[in-house]
Amino acid sequence: MVYDIEKIDLQALNLPAAQAGEALARLDERIARSPIRDGFLERQDFADAIASLWVDGKLVHLEDLVLHDARLDIRTPTHELTIAHSILRARRQIFAHPTEWALSAAGVARLRGRGGGGDDPGLSTPNLPLLADTDDDDFAQGGWDHDDDFAEIDAVLARSTVVLDGSANVRQAVERDPLVYEADWDEDERLDQWRRVLSETEGLSPVMRAAILLDAWSTTEVLQHRTELGRQLVASLLRRDGTTPTHLPALNIGLRSVRRERRHGGNQMKRMMAMLEAFSAAAELGMKEHDRILLARQQLQRQTSARSVNSKLPRLVDLVVARPIVSANLIARELGVTAQGARHLAAQLPLREMTGRRRFRAWGML
Repeated sequence: MVYDIEKIDLQALNLPAAQAGEALARLDERIARSPIRDGFLERQDFADAIASLWVDGKLVHLEDLVLHDARLDIRTPTHELTIAHSILRARRQIFAHPTEWALSAAGVARLRGRGGGGDDPGLSTPNLPLLADTDDDDFAQGGWDHDDDFAEIDAVLARSTVVLDGSANVRQAVERDPLVYEADWDEDERLDQWRRVLSETEGLSPVMRAAILLDAWSTTEVLQHRTELGRQLVASLLRRDGTTPTHLPALNIGLRSVRRERRHGGNQMKRMMAMLEAFSAAAELGMKEHDRILLARQQLQRQTSARSVNSKLPRLVDLVVARPIVSANLIARELGVTAQGARHLAAQLPLREMTGRRRFRAWGML
């Protein structure tokens, strides 16, 4: 299916596109100057991954995703949770690379799972040793899902087999299960069609291009099982073209606020308007979330202001704001206290316990 942009009334989209672009730019400027920039961006990654599942009709709890990312699952991970984690990893991967990487041929191939191996800055979990409590007898190590790791290993083995056999076509070595993938669904051809739309919209404002490309991805149905990737590529376009240079927009949060009937209706112009409304909503909701975190930080700081100069509570406040979840071991490592002292410090602040355990405990902001 070829996506036609000739019927789009660009003049009618100018005003809502300008309003959405202004809202996104204001949020980006606020983030760039914010004292909680890193903590806010990390939380946005988690929230966008959760919202992406919601947009596709699935549900994952934020606490489960945070604990799964830290390899501290309190229950067996579901298929939906694994998908959410792959979206989270993709966002980190996009943000860790140069702005033009995600939309390049190599970037798209890597995000599709067809790129080469090697270490990716967005795929690491550097805080794992800090988050794990080594003295926790009931730590569910078997709950961690290794699908992503096994997929990468299988891809490396497939490429190695092809090289050893002397075959020139790497893609033929990895056959897709016909029960999962339709044989006549040519993803490469559909991706080429989407890239043509990317070229045809050159010269339009980044926000207007983003709305058109997002609708084109959804209408063309580029990938059979990676519908969420198009939304991440569109977000990377806004970052690359200067609308949001400081952050990767959490567009799924805005899309969640727009009814599905409007986003997937039969009228192309109505879908365009719905996309632009979602962009504005994403910026507005992001601004509110930023202010909420900033206010919570100020309230926590007021509670620690009367403490002695040597108190470690102010440093704990900074740690809680910077991370979506902290464990006793993480607090102990960062603040230089014992695990028992870390639990005592956490009890002095109005934090929310997120694991429901007695021996292993982790906290987040209210």
